[in-house]
Amino acid sequence: MSKTVAKKGFNITSKIQSIIYKIYEKRLWNQIKNGPFPRHIGIIPDGNRRWARRLGFDPKNGHYYGYERLKEVLKWIWDLKIKYVTIYAMSSENCLYRPEDEREHLFEIIRKGLRELMEMREIYERKVRVRVFGRLDLVPPDIVELARMVEEKTKNNDEYHLNIALCYGGRQEILNAVKNIVKDIADGKLKTNEINEEIFSKYLYTYDCPDPDLIIRTSGEVRISNFLLWQSAYSELYFCEAYWPEFRKIDFWRAIRSYQKRERRFGR
Repeated sequence: MSKTVAKKGFNITSKIQSIIYKIYEKRLWNQIKNGPFPRHIGIIPDGNRRWARRLGFDPKNGHYYGYERLKEVLKWIWDLKIKYVTIYAMSSENCLYRPEDEREHLFEIIRKGLRELMEMREIYERKVRVRVFGRLDLVPPDIVELARMVEEKTKNNDEYHLNIALCYGGRQEILNAVKNIVKDIADGKLKTNEINEEIFSKYLYTYDCPDPDLIIRTSGEVRISNFLLWQSAYSELYFCEAYWPEFRKIDFWRAIRSYQKRERRFGR
């Protein structure tokens, strides 16, 4: 078979696949378009390195492709008018135990992302407020400064909320909340008998957000890996086989469809 014939065959196959994808996408949209949609989505964007290895790339480069996919996924979320999203950008374990060169590569992507957020037209057109939280003592000082600049620049935006969990751990967040509660009791700002779930939640990083309705994790891993442990008590969990850089709109919409089919009883 000549190269020309093979190329034509490949192009025809690609066009057929594209047509089938569009038909399925439209069918899926018709299934979910009338809602309900979650108010708050948490995302664990897993599988960047494995995706890169599978394709023969340097594993570190998978994080770059994952970042580019994240920008696209955020637009899909906002297109559905979902007001809150929390992204698990880096865990505290990533910051403590990953090899130094990989950590630095991740931090460089974080720098790039924060700089882009400050200038991204979409952030201001959609009125997105950005917050960065986690163990920022593990983060290079210039990134902490960039995070504070983004927060300051977007603090008056009130339509959507983008939380970036950076060097974050759910257990550490709960411990920090307990320490701050103990301090406020010692300072006379709070009484022990006043403490309940609502009060406790106000000491968490997500104090001004509803708990996530849906948490999506990619790459086929079936666990939440220390992500929003308190807040996810009644979250619906959706685990997707796709690695994060290959996560498609139909994968996202399937997660929404799954969420819509579930009966949320909140333990009742």
